[in-house]
Formats: sequence, structure tokens, C-alpha cells
Amino acid sequence: MTDLTAIDILIDPDQALVSKAKAVNARMLESVPSGFALDEHHRPHITTLQRYVRSADLDQVFDAVQGVLESVDVGGLALTAVAVRHMAVAAMPGVGLAGIVVQPAPAVLDFQARLIDALKPFTESGGAAGAYVRTEAEPDINQDTIEYIERYVPDHSGENYLGHVTVGLAKLDALEQIEAEPFEQLAFSPAGISVYQLGNNGTAAKHLKSWTI
Repeated sequence: MTDLTAIDILIDPDQALVSKAKAVNARMLESVPSGFALDEHHRPHITTLQRYVRSADLDQVFDAVQGVLESVDVGGLALTAVAVRHMAVAAMPGVGLAGIVVQPAPAVLDFQARLIDALKPFTESGGAAGAYVRTEAEPDINQDTIEYIERYVPDHSGENYLGHVTVGLAKLDALEQIEAEPFEQLAFSPAGISVYQLGNNGTAAKHLKSWTI
């Protein structure tokens, strides 16, 4: 089987959004202390594209991303944090994976489309746990994660794209309370673009390459 790496091409948000994400993450950890903190293995970010790519072609993947960056005004991409929402985690009944929902401007979808086209020559299907970063704290990769990246295009691209910042795991009753609270919307800007290798639950676990805006 071809050696694959699960990657996330992501927007590094400015400090205002990072601070907001860490505050929500702290509340997640109050609900599920065994969840994850936003740290060097779980960087706050906004995914633009997740793919399985051939590990041997990573340098070419980086070159392809740089080519896209040279064709768009990345600093002008407009983003707004609008709410906290969650999705169920099949492997953890009664627990949800929460994220801050990010409303993207049309230019963000154009950016994503350009990335999809640029990475097509290096993309493969059939990723498994070996494509991910595994740590002592998270030695396993759940099937939800593996299938999510497999179907990222088309399930989460184009008109199906839902920008978000993953902020942690919490019990469903805690999430119901958090999501019912007023949310102060926050307009923010990219601080950079990065490529990370993914960990469990789609976290940005291992830094591979960055470009500063």
C-alpha cells in the first residue's frame, strides 16, 4: 500500500481568534478533563482542505500550495466567528466534538477550489491510521476521523464547506448550555497558512510547513 500522510492545509488565525478558541477550550476541559487542550499538538486553526497525499510527494505538495498562495490575496480573506456548534463522536457516546463556526467570504471558497486542483496529482484514497500522528495520549485514530478525511472532497468542500475552529470535547448537556448562550461574533484575519499532519479527531498535530502573511 502506498505510504500516505493525512494533511490539513489551514489558516492560522490572528491572536484575537486564538484567545477566543482557548477560552472555549477551557470550558470543554471542565466537562471532559480527558479531552484535549489547545497546545502544540492541537493548534487552533481553520481548515481549508484535508487530503490523503503520498508521503513521498510532500515537497511537491508544498510547492503546489505555494503556487496557490502566489495567485491569491491571502491577507484579504475575510472570516467571522459566529457560533459554537458540535458533532457527535460515535466512539464516545454522550460526548460531542465542538467547534467555533467560521463564516467564510466567497474568496475563501475560491482559495479552497484552487488548492483542490493544485493537489490532485498528489492525492490518494485509502488512508488508514498510519497516515496520522499518534501519541501516547492518543495512540488510536477513530474511524470517524479516517472516513471524514477520505470524504472531505466533496462532503466538506465548495457549497458544503463549513469553516470552523475545533475547540475540544464536551458532554452533550454541557454543549447544549454553551450553544444556547449568546455568542459575540468576531471578525478576524489570517496570520498565515500552514500545512499540518493530522491527529485524531482532525486536530493539527504535527507542523510541516508555514507561510506568514
